[in-house]
Amino acid sequence: MKKDKLSKRLEKVSQFIKEGAVVADIGSDHGYLPVYLTDTGKSPFVIAGDVNEGPLSSAREQIIKHNLNDKIKAKLGSGLAVLEGESVDTVVIAGMGGPLIASILDKDKELLKGVNRLVLQPNVASDHVRKWLFDNGWNLVDEAILEEDDHVYEIAVAEKGNARKNYSSMLEKELWMGPCLLKNKNSAFEKKWKRELAQLEKIDKQLETAVTRPGLREKKQDIKMKITWLKEELA
Repeated sequence: MKKDKLSKRLEKVSQFIKEGAVVADIGSDHGYLPVYLTDTGKSPFVIAGDVNEGPLSSAREQIIKHNLNDKIKAKLGSGLAVLEGESVDTVVIAGMGGPLIASILDKDKELLKGVNRLVLQPNVASDHVRKWLFDNGWNLVDEAILEEDDHVYEIAVAEKGNARKNYSSMLEKELWMGPCLLKNKNSAFEKKWKRELAQLEKIDKQLETAVTRPGLREKKQDIKMKITWLKEELA
């Protein structure tokens, strides 16, 4: 499979997979990433895992079409359960919400024992992914942010190690915005956070006239703090 057949998002994900890595692609959908990785020789073997039979049969079609039966195993299963009885060193979870990715990782985290790299691409709420990595002893070694079809995607790459390593004293802010992304801002970063700033300012305005109720004061403070952070970073 040629690179131009992959979405820009998945092509970026593939760049964070090391040469020769044995990969499990969780929620593989149509199997485009496993086909690309094995067809180009980047990976000798990939597990294409999905919880639904529909997408998995699409992945099987791709595998047969590219004659890769000996290099890709399509496996039905929920989340990391497809790792049982397998030996992989890299896990990819792409194209889901941040909270769902975090819950998939948490549910069967003992199955990550032999895994040394995670490549995670949440569609929204990336902070949930960073928080899980931080809490579970994974070092965030790299991040990327890109735009495709008017949507901004983030990628988090982690390896086992010192979870605090790439964070400063501004932990809460960096978990929210991404420590590596804050150091290397690009146009996608600007676009995402300008949108977020506009949204937060709108909510902040609405809350000014809201009836005081439990927890509202904390919510207002949190929003104001985030608005301050964004103004600093977008200045």
